[in-house]
Amino acid sequence: MAYKTIIGLEIHVELKTKTKMFCHCKNEFGEEANTNVCPICLGLPGALPQVNKEAINFAIKAGLAMNCKIHQHTRFDRKSYFYADLVKGYQITQDELPLCYEGHINIEDEDGNDKKIRLIRIHVEEDTGKSLHTDKGETLLDYNRSGVPLIEIVTYPDMNSAKEAREFLEKLKATVIYLGVSDGKMEEGSLRCDVNVNVADTETGVKTNISEIKNIGSFRGVEKAIEFEVSRHIALLEKSENTKKETRRWDELKGESILMREKIKANDYRYAPDGDIPPMDIPDEMIDAVRKDMPELPDEKITRLMKDYGISKDDAKTLSLDVSLANYYEELAKKVGDNALALNWLLGDVLRRLKEDNKSIDQMPFAINDLEKLLTLVKTNKINNNAGKKVLQEMFKAPEDPEAIVKRLGLVQVTDEGAIEAVVDKVLEANPQSIEDFKNGKSRAFGFLVGQVMKEMKGKGNPQIINELLNKKLN
Repeated sequence: MAYKTIIGLEIHVELKTKTKMFCHCKNEFGEEANTNVCPICLGLPGALPQVNKEAINFAIKAGLAMNCKIHQHTRFDRKSYFYADLVKGYQITQDELPLCYEGHINIEDEDGNDKKIRLIRIHVEEDTGKSLHTDKGETLLDYNRSGVPLIEIVTYPDMNSAKEAREFLEKLKATVIYLGVSDGKMEEGSLRCDVNVNVADTETGVKTNISEIKNIGSFRGVEKAIEFEVSRHIALLEKSENTKKETRRWDELKGESILMREKIKANDYRYAPDGDIPPMDIPDEMIDAVRKDMPELPDEKITRLMKDYGISKDDAKTLSLDVSLANYYEELAKKVGDNALALNWLLGDVLRRLKEDNKSIDQMPFAINDLEKLLTLVKTNKINNNAGKKVLQEMFKAPEDPEAIVKRLGLVQVTDEGAIEAVVDKVLEANPQSIEDFKNGKSRAFGFLVGQVMKEMKGKGNPQIINELLNKKLN
């Protein structure tokens, strides 16, 4: 039997406004519990909400970037349900008239082809508080997050694999960060994802019921949750059974989804217009002002990086997913004057070390001018690549001028052809079998001889001169 996976996503993105959605409390992560609160975000009787204009501007900006239409007449609604961290007993959101609707984001599918993922809507709402569970079995409530502005981005079920879902989320995260409307920090809850997934038997047309996996906080978690659910749905189909329409949560430690409840229907939320917030009319001038303020977006950056720096689409895409990384590359390439050298070092040894240290490009332990100095030493053959890597490791341990490190470790490259030739002759004389192997077409013998010369010269020999001299003498 053949199966088709069907995936739709609901993504909650916290907006990086100075204050909350309907009050003047600070919108800031990591503050002492229950300090950024007031009668409005605590839902006290008689407190009246006021709409945050900056949040509306940010939402319009996200909508335009994601090719949405804008509802110029819109309103806020009340969504009623009970959670301990929902102080009012309802959430202020948008139901029938979302601010943005019918957009799309382009991604690459499994085969590398362009694919359009359609958006149903982007609506504005407030976040809930946060429940904190202690080792003693207590639940503590922190309302600092209550009332923080969110946009919820809802897609059509256009994705057909975990890889496509991750590709979409990476693109979306990059977009909101480029726009400056969110920091996109999943580890702080700024970007959270609900996954809706089901499976269709392509031969019989039978579909499983949709499962919703709530509040997944990492791209890896989204991929793993989809893969687990797809396997679970297929196993049920093969037993001629079906899933229930249910809401589940992803348990990262167990690597499985766990049933929370059967799926709630829309009418269970008792949506009604919010009587305290009048309907809003969004003037053309407001939308035009947001449109004029739009920055370069990821797709535009990919195209420009390929054109201006002559790099591949894959490398440009890797850079574009992190605006700080892309900006760092552009500055470094201009300083070094060698686009390929800057790219190879940045996407290679530099990023590898940052990942090991669990740091971002914004947390580099040394200045970009120091990395420029190091790459210039490599470019001008003052040191070779291997020596450069040793210097880089030292720079990550403790910031120090790369030229000082080269002198301290005695890594200056030997470029004297006569000195190198003497070592080459010595190595050839000591390895007659490798010469014979090379003549018999064993290409590895050449690499072995290069390695022996480098070993004799303690890694300081110029690789290009070594290769040329060996080639000349062996041929």
